[in-house]
Amino acid sequence: MVTSLNQPIQQNQRTIIVDVLRGWALLGVVLMNYFDFFTLGRNWESFKPDTLTNVLMYITNIFFSAKSWTLLSLLFGYGFAVLMDNVKEKGHNPYGFFAGRMFWLLVLAFINSALFFGDILKDYAVMGLLLLIFYRSSAKTTFITSVVLLLAVPPIAAFVGALKDTSWDEVVKLFPLYQSRNLLDVLTFGLKATYFGEMILKGYLYTVHLVMFCCMLWGFTLYKINFFGKLTNNKKYIVRAFWISLGIVVFLNVFFLAYANQKWVFLKHFKLRYYMVLSSMICIGSGICWLFIAGKLKTLFEHFAIMGKMTLTNYMTQNLIGLLVFSGFGLGIWNTKPLWFYLLLALVVYILQIFVSKWWLSKYNYGPVEWIWRQLSYRKKLPLRNV
Repeated sequence: MVTSLNQPIQQNQRTIIVDVLRGWALLGVVLMNYFDFFTLGRNWESFKPDTLTNVLMYITNIFFSAKSWTLLSLLFGYGFAVLMDNVKEKGHNPYGFFAGRMFWLLVLAFINSALFFGDILKDYAVMGLLLLIFYRSSAKTTFITSVVLLLAVPPIAAFVGALKDTSWDEVVKLFPLYQSRNLLDVLTFGLKATYFGEMILKGYLYTVHLVMFCCMLWGFTLYKINFFGKLTNNKKYIVRAFWISLGIVVFLNVFFLAYANQKWVFLKHFKLRYYMVLSSMICIGSGICWLFIAGKLKTLFEHFAIMGKMTLTNYMTQNLIGLLVFSGFGLGIWNTKPLWFYLLLALVVYILQIFVSKWWLSKYNYGPVEWIWRQLSYRKKLPLRNV
């Protein structure tokens, strides 16, 4: 029998808006991950996209490009704080418990990296350990730290971007492995491409991780002030965040258009791209919270929440399906289809996952991968089926 001391957070104890935001982010993840296969190995100098492709590329760039992993990073920081307090209340050592939990997440990341070279679980596992430094910190401390990191992003992005880096060239050399009919070759590509394309690629290693950790600290701060727990009471702040972030997005868009015609030297040393990304993420996230408070789009948000309750399972499943569709071991589609095909496939996969997740959660407490991860973390057998 599993006692309450050893049980993780139950479904009925979850904060719905957090699952809604996770579900939305997961939609962006599958869209952009499948989008990546359209771009791989493509000669962009000779490629001439048609009108539909241009429109689709613009929409995905505005709403989804880098917005999903930044939002998920924020929610990871929030979930970290929730979990640490929950574990502490139940008598566990929060530091040791969380370190063990991140170890098992790293194991899952190894598996997922073999399926898809754009794995993000490894980053959460490593960056999550850094969050332990701030476990006892106040909301003020974590927020100030995040602001300092945020100010450092543009010059660091510029400096790193100016460094010579041939890591992606190594990924390109590995493409034949992914197009092989041999499953071992395909999985080897995933692992090697993850190493060259993310783990040692300077832009990802330094800039992306800096942005990611900044978002995690934001999520930690939101938990400390019980932001999601008092969502309705915080409506005025949500509305304010929406309009301010939207204003920044509009301003930066106009600014970048102006920069396209003006060769301003200082922007070589101060890259503002991630300010656009983070402002867009905050605008979209606060917009969803605003609609949620207003009781709008209830059915859609219910579906997002269902996906959010099984984020890990659905994320890894999306990558497995991608392998079976795009690799040589599967259908071998690779980059041979128009962009609409990849985005439509992502939407179909996402919609099917909603129905499968809804059916699964009607019978079981957790998604299958979440259940395995929880048992490894708590070192206890946990009930899977609903009673």
